[in-house]
Amino acid sequence: MANILAFAGSLRAGSWNKKLIRVAAQGAREAGAELNLIDLKDYPLPLYDGDLEADKGLPENVHKLKDACKHADGFLVASPEYNAGFSGVLKNLTDWLSRPREGEKPFEIFAMKPAAAMAASPGALGGNRMLASLRGHLLHLQMLVIPQTYGLSKAAEAFDAEGNLQDPKVEAKVKELGRIVAQLAAKLRG
Repeated sequence: MANILAFAGSLRAGSWNKKLIRVAAQGAREAGAELNLIDLKDYPLPLYDGDLEADKGLPENVHKLKDACKHADGFLVASPEYNAGFSGVLKNLTDWLSRPREGEKPFEIFAMKPAAAMAASPGALGGNRMLASLRGHLLHLQMLVIPQTYGLSKAAEAFDAEGNLQDPKVEAKVKELGRIVAQLAAKLRG
């Protein structure tokens, strides 16, 4: 059974990207994966600062998140689009996580693990302007990013009061991302 780590690069309590990632995670779970769905708000991190790292080492939450990434066989990642780019929260997270611990190779916790990139946005473009840069960023971290992405437009109208997608076709597309990552991760795990 593959272990999938899922998170959104958003701290907002009512984040559409957190809701979207839960739907993708449900697809992975339905495909037989074990899910670790985390909220980055539970793991506050300072802005990456090389002086801080040199002085005090990696923050405790970086170690916790690195352990979660090391244990994961695949990743589901959603991000809001800010000024046609992915969130600073997500960039800061990966800046910290890419710092190797003693005896660890750079990107070791991500390398050769499948990942899916997605976005939810209140606008008509659904975060699609930034999905290519998010995919490129995840590829740089040496993840095996699947070619399928999803950008949910008009996210403010897309979810019901419980956080479920109202359109069954959209829900199926998002769940499919989770299913693909779970199945690929299981195959690669052997």
